[in-house]
Amino acid sequence: MEIVAKLLVGLVALLHLYFLVLEMFFWTKPLGRKVFRLEPDFAEASKVLAANQGLYNGFLAAGLAWGLVAGKLDVQLFFLGCVVVAGVYGAATVGKKILFVQALPAALAMAAVLVR
Repeated sequence: MEIVAKLLVGLVALLHLYFLVLEMFFWTKPLGRKVFRLEPDFAEASKVLAANQGLYNGFLAAGLAWGLVAGKLDVQLFFLGCVVVAGVYGAATVGKKILFVQALPAALAMAAVLVR
């Protein structure tokens, strides 16, 4: 179970690196607009906010990576909890898909870390 926990935490970290790249570098590009279903004008007008959001996703990924590399379960659980809260909030305010893309993987990783 320890390997499963590490893989799930790593997956969540990689997802957040992907979110960072999408939000910081591809928000106004076809890939970013397609993923987030954005009109070009809205993407352009909101690109600074998206870059800020991407930076926060990078901090989540860094915290999860730190927890993995250092073997700190408390750090992993803290950052996974942050991801779950962000995912639930995003699902409530933006769209339900976020619950499955962000919160569910983090909750599964959290459960695996707790039972390992």
